[in-house]
Amino acid sequence: MRPLGMLLILTLGVTPLLAQEEMAGPTDEKGQKSYKQGVNYLNQHMIPAALESFKKADKQDGGHCQACQKRVIKYGIELGDWKAAETAAEEMVEGAQGATSLALAHYQFGIVLMDEGLTRHKDEPFQRAHDEMTKALAAAENFPMAIYKDGLALAHLNQDAAAKAQFERFVQMASAGDPNRQRALLFVSQPEMARARMAPPFTVTTLAGQRISLDDLKGKVVLIDFWATWCGPCREALPHMREIARKFQGQPLVILSVSLDSDENKWKEFVAKNGMTWLNCRDGGFDGPLAKIFDVHAIPHTFTIDADGVLQDEHVGDAEIEGKLKKQIARAQQMQAAVETAP
Repeated sequence: MRPLGMLLILTLGVTPLLAQEEMAGPTDEKGQKSYKQGVNYLNQHMIPAALESFKKADKQDGGHCQACQKRVIKYGIELGDWKAAETAAEEMVEGAQGATSLALAHYQFGIVLMDEGLTRHKDEPFQRAHDEMTKALAAAENFPMAIYKDGLALAHLNQDAAAKAQFERFVQMASAGDPNRQRALLFVSQPEMARARMAPPFTVTTLAGQRISLDDLKGKVVLIDFWATWCGPCREALPHMREIARKFQGQPLVILSVSLDSDENKWKEFVAKNGMTWLNCRDGGFDGPLAKIFDVHAIPHTFTIDADGVLQDEHVGDAEIEGKLKKQIARAQQMQAAVETAP
């Protein structure tokens, strides 16, 4: 009988790399020292050095250090060291025990290959990602996120019929509130969109208590602004954001300011005092769910998403984005007009 916790991971589609927080560290004495050094490097924000230490610790442990492998995958992807990330993912597959653990390991390996394919713009990693997702599903057939990611891999291989079938299968399994379900419905009707640089799906609860998802805003341009009250450059950029809100008021543009403040009351007071009348939500810090999925490490950081949900622009710091916004808004207006005049 499979452990209930692992069944929940498969059912809910939690990313295995994030779900398996408690993993065995190195048992080798030298490996333990190397692992500790890697953690120290992380605390000093020396990511390349940390990656090398975790690779070393895993090697000293005979390729059995799951905690090392998890970190090598994470920072290998972040730094584009695909050989290191692949090797660690392969070791996790080799060390997997039981069907559920094996499914998660193959899924994680597939995620590494998907990221590699997207970064390198090559078909071969997508084919291998499809193979890994197939193996994950052979070990655990009711694994929604493996089905969804397999659909993405197939779409990137231009196998639209097979991709559509996987997205339809995912839609049947996912809960109504799952942001990926809305995205999958889009891909069922437009498989080619699965090959676009889609903004990651998300759902937030705004300061006003409104629960919205990115796909609820389809047909509008979305400007996401990551900031914090304690960030000087963010405060300096606020009048610019306020001017953008004023300039495009009444047009198909939605501004969502995402605060990284940990102090909720301070955030609420600042928003009210400074006339931030557009949508606001709080993510709590750089380790917040939105900051993580958008890979935000510095603020202010803005993302412009077009009416189809495609990520069109990204800036760290205050930037002149009105021209690009105007073009995307004009396209959104054309799309709205076409829908309204359609027979």
